[in-house]
Amino acid sequence: MLFANPFTRITLVTISPLLALAIGCGGGDGTRTTTVATGATVDTAPTTTTSASTTTPATPAAGSYESAEAVYTAGGYAEAAELVASDTERKAENPWGFYMLGLASWKAGNLAQAEVAFDQALKLDPTHQKSWLNSARVLLDLRRTDEALERVQTALEHDSASAEAWRLLGRAQVELGDADEAVEAYRHAIALDERDVWAMNNLGLVYIRQGRYTEALPALARATQLRPTAPVFQNNLGQALERSGYPAAAETAYHAALAADSTYAKASLGLERVTNRGEDSTGTEIDVASLARDFQVSVEQWRGEFAHANASDDDDAAADSTTTSSMARDSTSDEVSRPDSSH
Repeated sequence: MLFANPFTRITLVTISPLLALAIGCGGGDGTRTTTVATGATVDTAPTTTTSASTTTPATPAAGSYESAEAVYTAGGYAEAAELVASDTERKAENPWGFYMLGLASWKAGNLAQAEVAFDQALKLDPTHQKSWLNSARVLLDLRRTDEALERVQTALEHDSASAEAWRLLGRAQVELGDADEAVEAYRHAIALDERDVWAMNNLGLVYIRQGRYTEALPALARATQLRPTAPVFQNNLGQALERSGYPAAAETAYHAALAADSTYAKASLGLERVTNRGEDSTGTEIDVASLARDFQVSVEQWRGEFAHANASDDDDAAADSTTTSSMARDSTSDEVSRPDSSH
């Protein structure tokens, strides 16, 4: 299917449902993670919660949306799901209640309930972008990657300028084995949000999985520059540096990962590897800060390329506006009418 975005238009193949591919879970900071053979970690980025209200009462009413949100924020996901489930019984027409139920259920590990809740939110409001994106994450956890991809595509049709949607598209394409498409998706995400550290991390992971360790370095260097206390980013940078032949720099990255999280086993193993080799690092030094600067230059180039491609697409669309608009209406109607979701 073909759809527009602020920079370019890409062609996404029609996906048949029910292809099962794996995505693991773990990690803190409200994230889901999976590890690759190298010990590096990929993640979808922290989940953000948007509430229907802007303030939380000091003493929220029992069973209210506000009380569920307060419990959720404190990390009581299962309890929050129970509270908001009670609230949705009283306010069955409010999509935000079902969204919160889906989010809390997902974080509590109840994927079946999360899927149903997000679907209900979308039935009530087919344009509820956060439910499209979050239910896609649930489907990825359920190993229903094709269905997740369809929901991300729909989210992009609603908002093609969403960096989060492009990042999630990259994740789905990685799971489907489409590494080149995933790279493009992550680049789009970063071009839209030059501080999207998780898209940078995941872009680096695509390269690590392909054995392209040197190419992984700039994205990971920039991610650690923006968030130096993230142990996952430091560990992944250490992996890429180690395998690119920079043991001294890798040792520094592993130390930084352990300084942020002393229990990080992968970083401990990596540090043990590089320190026990006893290699002479003379002549193999590398300026990580320079790599981060190089990455920022690349982002500017991507932004220009995507803008140019999008302008060309707009010209093509104007030349055949009748056919294009008719097809877009039909496709959008088919996608939005379904009670699907995406996270």
